[in-house]
Amino acid sequence: MINFRPIARVIAVLLMLIGGMMLFGIPFSLYYESGDFWALLNSGLISIITGGALWLIPIPGTTNIKKREGYLIVALGWLAMVTFGMLPYLLSGVIPDVIGAFFETVSGMTTTGASVLTDIESVPKGILFWRSLTQWIGGMGIIVLTVAIFPLLGIGGIELFVAEAPGPTSDKLHPRIRETAKRLWQIYVGLTGLLCIVLLFVGLDFYEAINHALTTMATGGFSTKNASMAHYDLPQVQYPIIFFMFLAGTNYTVIYYGLKGKFKNVWQSDEFRAYLTIVGLLAVIVTLAVHNNTDLSWEKAFRDSLFQIVSLITTTGFVSADYTSWGNALTMLFFVLLFLGACAGSTSGGIKLIRHLVFFKNSFLEFKRILHPRAVIPLKLNGQVVTGRILTHIIIFLLLYLILFVMGSIVVAAMGLEFKTAVGATATALGNVGPGIGGVGPVDNFAWLSPPIKLFLSILMLLGRLELFTILVLFTPYFWKSN
Repeated sequence: MINFRPIARVIAVLLMLIGGMMLFGIPFSLYYESGDFWALLNSGLISIITGGALWLIPIPGTTNIKKREGYLIVALGWLAMVTFGMLPYLLSGVIPDVIGAFFETVSGMTTTGASVLTDIESVPKGILFWRSLTQWIGGMGIIVLTVAIFPLLGIGGIELFVAEAPGPTSDKLHPRIRETAKRLWQIYVGLTGLLCIVLLFVGLDFYEAINHALTTMATGGFSTKNASMAHYDLPQVQYPIIFFMFLAGTNYTVIYYGLKGKFKNVWQSDEFRAYLTIVGLLAVIVTLAVHNNTDLSWEKAFRDSLFQIVSLITTTGFVSADYTSWGNALTMLFFVLLFLGACAGSTSGGIKLIRHLVFFKNSFLEFKRILHPRAVIPLKLNGQVVTGRILTHIIIFLLLYLILFVMGSIVVAAMGLEFKTAVGATATALGNVGPGIGGVGPVDNFAWLSPPIKLFLSILMLLGRLELFTILVLFTPYFWKSN
């Protein structure tokens, strides 16, 4: 039987945290006199009061969290965060319709970066800061932060961390789950602060620097400018963004080892080596193609190519150039990148490189097994044998992802979108990327889509962010059986 007491307690804490974070936009509202003070204050108070009331409701049960409770907390927690997270948009009138506000908030919390705002620069500063903050909250997962403070609530959080943590690996920086969550957040906060300082140093004002630092480290891609990062067409701005996007797409365990000076451990990661190799090779190929097909200088061609490659692989979604204008071949290449994803254990979305790596390694070994049917040929990753259970899990994930992409594209096309836009919108929503192809390309917007399409894409964003199984398992009969 499902124990609802810890579910209500955790969601209550999440709502109070979300409400408190909404208030962070108030100083910007007051400083810029942008007129969104009451919308932020009321939204924050509603969230805090609702969370407090939920905490005080006497619900029978224990505070123990098992697997079922963990998955329900993650699913219902994200739904609660999105529902209350859209209040600032609605109360300020920035996005007056519920579906539009829901889409924008889901896009923020899942770090997708797709937007229905047609004139971002006219949005009040406090609301715009909250928009960036939603991505930072969703980047590492506010639930992982809650895990770090669970001991204060009398709740253990290992099951919750497993349900929330991205990717198929569960490398722990410390044997205690609370200490792991703390270290993750220390790295996350530290890198965000460092990027903010770098952006201040290269000439951005504090408001622009903090907003772009939040959305870069979250691999989210929301910008305060209509032209995204193309607005800052300067090497001293774009190269640091590229570097920190790359870092944000790196497994945080690898970053931790790097910070500790354990570079041998860093290089032993097969996934990180593949990540570095793919980015490097693609940068060379695309730079040559862009330079030959345009009148851009070598430096500009390299910067634009590298920026878009890293942006799409890490699912950040920042835009510095219109890659769909570089020809059909490169457009197709960038479409394929929507399915890549960076490293597991990072803030990026998508399939993740480790899954591709395991799949291709196993496929290659299968040829060897065909020639030597009696031989025992194990699949190894980072020098360790990949168990059959993990391999099965990854193959099922890839098949489910493909099925969802195909069925999602059909559904969106049936709702009225032409083929290229339908597949582009589905791929970018499921992969939590942001820009796609067709009518939702890098210089386009999602505002023109019908409400049913926005709602459907919002569901795909949540499925992609929570790695499919966390949501889909709730719709199986096994989940609700008592034993």
